[in-house]
Amino acid sequence: MRRLGSVQRKMPCVFVTEVKEEPSTKREHQPFKVLATETLSHKALDADIYSALPTEKVDGTCCYITTYKGQPYLWARLDRKPNKLAEKKFKNYLQSKQNSKEFFWNVEEDFKPVPECWIPAKEIEQLNGNPMPDENGHIPGWVPVEKHNKQYCWHSSVVNYEFEVALILQQHPDDPGLLEISAVPLSDLLEQTLELIGTNINGNPYGLGSKKYPLHLLIPHGAFQIRNLPTLKHNDLLSWFEGCREGKIEGIVWHCNDGCLIKVHRHHLGLCWPIPDTYMNSKPVIINMNPNNSLLTKTWRQL
Repeated sequence: MRRLGSVQRKMPCVFVTEVKEEPSTKREHQPFKVLATETLSHKALDADIYSALPTEKVDGTCCYITTYKGQPYLWARLDRKPNKLAEKKFKNYLQSKQNSKEFFWNVEEDFKPVPECWIPAKEIEQLNGNPMPDENGHIPGWVPVEKHNKQYCWHSSVVNYEFEVALILQQHPDDPGLLEISAVPLSDLLEQTLELIGTNINGNPYGLGSKKYPLHLLIPHGAFQIRNLPTLKHNDLLSWFEGCREGKIEGIVWHCNDGCLIKVHRHHLGLCWPIPDTYMNSKPVIINMNPNNSLLTKTWRQL
């Protein structure tokens, strides 16, 4: 399995963005849209976007696999957020037209507590050994997914710590038009980030499973490569999303040679998401099944 960039922080848009005072189609009750202009961003150009690998942006919740209790573990995303007083101050700062000064955070006092097992995400800024918030006022991080933690029951359904495997959906190694579900050793996924999708995740845009038979799967970030992407121009990408079968996806993530990740979402181009008949749903799926693996046997019964 090819190792690509790891999603440890918010990804910038491939284009310079602008705020338009219209109700958002992405977030309910948000009175504005963030739309892409026709200008490529400096971050994209600095990362040599033209030589980057374009992949499908999958709509789920981000996960991470690293060691916990001496063995490979699945970790769920948990951002450390400011308390009410600090959040109010930060919002006032953002809304102020006189915010020429930098906002100062007191990390020890301004943020809600997190579990002792919480770890900050990699690549975030540090100050005197303390992880600092991003531009949204959050400190991205992770918590291990314990087997009997009800809060992360859907995360737990895709891992088996006894056999040390995870339930993975990816492209078939010999046929890019075919998807494959298989049980992959967690040790093979160490330090990778993945997207958890399924029945009870983000409104289930891919229509997986049912209330009676929920189904959840992990997709390694960068697993679905895009092979026929048009030129990096606003109108060409817009036409590709609207008119191509392969464009029926949430967005694109470019994996750059320096490890940087750059994205564009359908909403950046004024397009809707979710949509019916996604590209992922159009592909046939096979199950690479080991009869001795209880995790795959359970999934087969759900399908």
